[in-house]
Amino acid sequence: MNSTNIIENVFAALAGSDSDRISAVFTEDAEWLSPAGNATAVALGRTHHMVGRDTITRFFAEDFPRMFSRDLSVEFRSIHVNGEWAMVEATMTATLTNGNPYSNDYCLLFELRDDLIHRVREYVDTARGLRTVLGEVPRETQQFHE
Repeated sequence: MNSTNIIENVFAALAGSDSDRISAVFTEDAEWLSPAGNATAVALGRTHHMVGRDTITRFFAEDFPRMFSRDLSVEFRSIHVNGEWAMVEATMTATLTNGNPYSNDYCLLFELRDDLIHRVREYVDTARGLRTVLGEVPRETQQFHE
């Protein structure tokens, strides 16, 4: 399978909230690294650094849908693949469980191993996410966004 197909499969699996399908795209020792203080981690009381296929699967199958309740859509701006690495620029939109719209731009760097996702480094506008999800940037994270 080529790397572009692997990346497309990952996003399809994540959007479906099906734990078996999500689990099938990650290595057992996979990692997902998001910025500290990102809106999803803050709102759900979760870590920004997930380690292990089971942890990542549980997050996307159980926790993620508790925040992004419907109309989840990812618009790809670009996908760049170079061997075992892929970089994705995308905009994610959704309706939050409180009914508010969500929209934010992401850059994700994927490290592949044996046709599976081994590591993801996620870059996102955390201040924009916090304002959208919580209505404000929490005081403890403001120093990084001023």
